[in-house]
Amino acid sequence: MVPRVTVSRMSATRTTTSAPGPVDWDAAARLAARAVRPGPRAPRAELEDLVAGLRAAAGPAAEHAARVTRLEAADGRPAADVSRVLVVDRAGWARANVRMFEVMATPLVDALARPDGSGARGSSAVGRLAGAAQVGAVLGVLAGKVLGQFDPYTPRAGAPAGGPGEGRLLLVAPNVLHLERTLRVEPADFRLWVALHEQTHALQFAAAPWLADHLRERSAALLGDVAGQVTGHAGDEGREETLSRMLSALGRVLTDDDASILDVLTPEQRQVVDEVGAVMSLLEGHADVAMDAVGRSVVPSVNEIRRKFEARRDAQSRVRGLESVLRRLLGMDAKLAQYRDGAVFVRAVRSRVGVTGFNAVFADPAHLPTAAEIADPGAWVRRVHG
Repeated sequence: MVPRVTVSRMSATRTTTSAPGPVDWDAAARLAARAVRPGPRAPRAELEDLVAGLRAAAGPAAEHAARVTRLEAADGRPAADVSRVLVVDRAGWARANVRMFEVMATPLVDALARPDGSGARGSSAVGRLAGAAQVGAVLGVLAGKVLGQFDPYTPRAGAPAGGPGEGRLLLVAPNVLHLERTLRVEPADFRLWVALHEQTHALQFAAAPWLADHLRERSAALLGDVAGQVTGHAGDEGREETLSRMLSALGRVLTDDDASILDVLTPEQRQVVDEVGAVMSLLEGHADVAMDAVGRSVVPSVNEIRRKFEARRDAQSRVRGLESVLRRLLGMDAKLAQYRDGAVFVRAVRSRVGVTGFNAVFADPAHLPTAAEIADPGAWVRRVHG
């Protein structure tokens, strides 16, 4: 729908890993791009205006986000420089996320191919293609639902993974166009509103340069533990039992509205999920608060946009059948809870200790809230501020 721009070249850049690993990432990128559904149609001039409007909104959005959050980049960069902005189509977003997953999976791949022989030696070509198909299918579904995303993990071409530098902000043009049409909102206001959310994420990671590594390490620990259950030392019989338990739990998700994808995890793994989930609630809720806090002087129809946006979220969460199953499998219902629980946490903390007191959450990993503190903001205030 939208002319493929910078991200198409960047997303094709390979990230070198020390072992083949469980996924053929090049195949995953191709399959993900093919799996996406086409976006809405529009005249060429309207599409060009859409792309230009999203790019134009990104700079002011960063400055407004910095004003309402009072966050500053730790390295002194101005707010407008905390991300590199890329307007993409659905296929471009899917390819970009394959590369992000590849970077995120590097520690896991290294662990599964340890030179001492204690890890798995990599997957067969058939297994790697199966992994590529799974990644591609998931991203193909999500590509039609994401308005924007801040990726703090994928380095620039030629830069080392995990090195310093700004992340990339992806604005998915066809999805923005589809939703502004569906909600019948003012396009310029909506595009700025979406950019405000993502630029707040960029500021979060710029203010806390340790945050990306923290999330990557915890995610890698979880993935490594899950992989270890299947490829570890339990022998063929033990691996079959583990796979059987996981498949049984996935089957319950497909047939029982009350079942959860978390049923496949051990108590230790669920603890890591809770830990990461609390951080994601913080980040998403904070960005949601910021995008509304700019007020009507910046986004004149902000109240109308939020009202219509929340009504649509509610309607989607009530949908049953196949879409409900997909939402649970892909974690979309959990994502919705993260936005709302996190926003309640942010507002409650700010009401007690102000914006500056809240921003202490970005000062140190020890200040990140636990899942229990997301539900009890006063507990976080007492622990961090005394």
